[in-house]
Amino acid sequence: MIEDSIKKLLKDLRKSHISFRKAYEVLKDLPYQDLGFAKVDHHRGLRKELGEVVFCEGKTYEEVEKIVEPILSKYGQVFLTRADQEIYDRLSKKFKNLAFYKKARVICTATKTKVSKKGRVLILTAGTGDIPVAEEARITLEFMGNKVRTIYDVGVAGIHRLFDKRSELLSASVIIVVAGMEGALASVVGGIVSKPVIGVPTSIGYGSSFKGIAPLLTMLNSCAPGVCVVNIDNGFGAGYLASLIN
Repeated sequence: MIEDSIKKLLKDLRKSHISFRKAYEVLKDLPYQDLGFAKVDHHRGLRKELGEVVFCEGKTYEEVEKIVEPILSKYGQVFLTRADQEIYDRLSKKFKNLAFYKKARVICTATKTKVSKKGRVLILTAGTGDIPVAEEARITLEFMGNKVRTIYDVGVAGIHRLFDKRSELLSASVIIVVAGMEGALASVVGGIVSKPVIGVPTSIGYGSSFKGIAPLLTMLNSCAPGVCVVNIDNGFGAGYLASLIN
């Protein structure tokens, strides 16, 4: 069915029965590969800046492997989030050129991505415990062709550590702020810079932070204009959004 539709579409395009733009609009939403338990979206790279990303949590190792195989065979690159050492060990036996970033819990093709964005994204963390989420954002950004600078452990408990990096805050194109506890760092940064600030609440903190709910609400209630917020521990989402902005 899909093959016949594509053939008809190409014939219509060749005969000028439809425009190039119309053909593109049809093709960008067309094919996916049905594996039964998953439908691999092969055209996401046309609709979005990045192709389909594999979220590993909740999937068996066998399912992850079966999803990765057609993506790699078709595009030669793959990006997996919330992965672990066992997934990497199993995949690396079958597929070559994969890298595992343990702290970020990311597996991706190891080929060096060419920097294609002019601006630089700055990633800040309030504390050292927030670094794994920040690293997920960093790997995502670099995979998508961004220049990235990280400054870790500059939370409000020692605010002078942040002010010491003021020049870097002002020179960034977009800033990701990763913070747990009460999540105040995003508001502070938003009050200093004129660039977009993406707040990432983390589940790091004592009981009353409610596994990230407290910093999420703090960031959502920021009185500093220009602060937007992604979900708790969503480093990938923050990195992707920052890349689009950049």
